[in-house]
Amino acid sequence: MPCNPDSLGLADIDHFAQFIRGTKAPPRDAVLARTAEARTGERLFAHIGCETCHVSSIITAPVGTAINGGSFLVPDALGNKIIRPYSDFLLHDIDAGAGIVQNPPQDTANKVRTVPLWGSRMHPRHMHGLESLTLESAIERHGGEAAHVRHRFRALSPEQKQALLTFLNSL
Repeated sequence: MPCNPDSLGLADIDHFAQFIRGTKAPPRDAVLARTAEARTGERLFAHIGCETCHVSSIITAPVGTAINGGSFLVPDALGNKIIRPYSDFLLHDIDAGAGIVQNPPQDTANKVRTVPLWGSRMHPRHMHGLESLTLESAIERHGGEAAHVRHRFRALSPEQKQALLTFLNSL
């Protein structure tokens, strides 16, 4: 089957490749991450408890692990890799759920999956319902299991809050 380029000179496969490249997490802002303010923010992130759910790094499953009932085996390219999503990808009740059962059992209805924070500087809206227009607003919306973290955030000085936000903007 011939590939007919469009007005941009791209075939369907080229558009698909651009789409896939566009879905990956953007790299961390290395320059911003090296600043004293971002490093202070990273320490505050851990100190107030954000790191409990927004885990800084995860190691992928070992090569050869059977996933999805054995229909997929983790290949060399994906196995035993360190990724830095700033998420545990687990369900938590942070008072932001919509009452929708994620998967049985029923107790998942008010839980949401921890959003990865990598690339959050690129997002104009935050949280699951995208109601938060700023990172500070997203932090303020954390309740339930994360209420203590929100309270610790509120207790930070304006300079400490800014350092934490600078850290998040480096991701």
